[in-house]
Amino acid sequence: MEEIPTPQPAAGEVLVRVKAAALNFFDTLITRGKYQFKPELPFSPAGEIAGVIEALGEGVSGVAVGDRVAAYVGWGGAREQVIVQADQLVAIPEGVSDEVAAGIAVTYGTAMHGLKDRGHLQAGETVAVLGAAGGAGLAAVEIAKLMGARVIAVASSEEKLAVARAHGADDAVDYAGRDLKDGLKALTGGRGVDVVYDCVGGDSAEASLRAMAWQGRFLVIGFASGDIPKIPLNLLLLKGCDAIGVFWSEAVKRDPAGHRENMRQVLQWVAEGRLAPRIHGTFPLAEIRDALGVIDRREAVGKVVLKI
Repeated sequence: MEEIPTPQPAAGEVLVRVKAAALNFFDTLITRGKYQFKPELPFSPAGEIAGVIEALGEGVSGVAVGDRVAAYVGWGGAREQVIVQADQLVAIPEGVSDEVAAGIAVTYGTAMHGLKDRGHLQAGETVAVLGAAGGAGLAAVEIAKLMGARVIAVASSEEKLAVARAHGADDAVDYAGRDLKDGLKALTGGRGVDVVYDCVGGDSAEASLRAMAWQGRFLVIGFASGDIPKIPLNLLLLKGCDAIGVFWSEAVKRDPAGHRENMRQVLQWVAEGRLAPRIHGTFPLAEIRDALGVIDRREAVGKVVLKI
């Protein structure tokens, strides 16, 4: 850790005094040079922050010094002060802690973008969430429930499914213990699921696609299994369904206003007590190595947050 000069905001930017920064699995990759983005060294990890505005660059309006804000910054959040583009800021409502606000962008932002913007999920539809006990999966379970859907959690053990049920899942399939296609079909009376939210990839992708309802939507979120599946395109034809890519971080760049609206909604749900993001633990900035180790060893159940 080093002391560096206080950065100065340019036009359209603000200086934020960071109060909390959240870590994600991609931080374990980006610090090793194994991620799709390779920042110039030296750099700070942590892509999500919450804090207080300390200074405004030229032409910035709509925010003021002293405002509490959260933002997704990609990397560079694990430091006392960061420069953020003004259009990336989201106001933190009263009653929402810095630790919670810092940790919602990646998981809940992806769930909102995937289910609302890309999947056009409607109340009363059925959603199967693959990898439902992970951070991304749990967020999708919670958001789908708040949008009025019936949620079927899919995971590899009864223990993981119990976590998903505790977060609102209506039904569950342990794909390690039974055929995934048959399980999803049975829970829908043979009709199939309207939306698949796939964080896993691998063999589960084709099996869940075969359990898709007519004109369903298969949302490609990620490949936690490490295996990128090759999908037989005839299944899309036979189901009359769509396979849809959900590239959240790119969508944030291309549609910052849409991202801010999604984050405003999530934070409002938190403020109203309708959503309670889970925090695994908090660490001081000096213990960032230990915090990253918790994620690297797959020990985290919920967000790992740095208190600055």
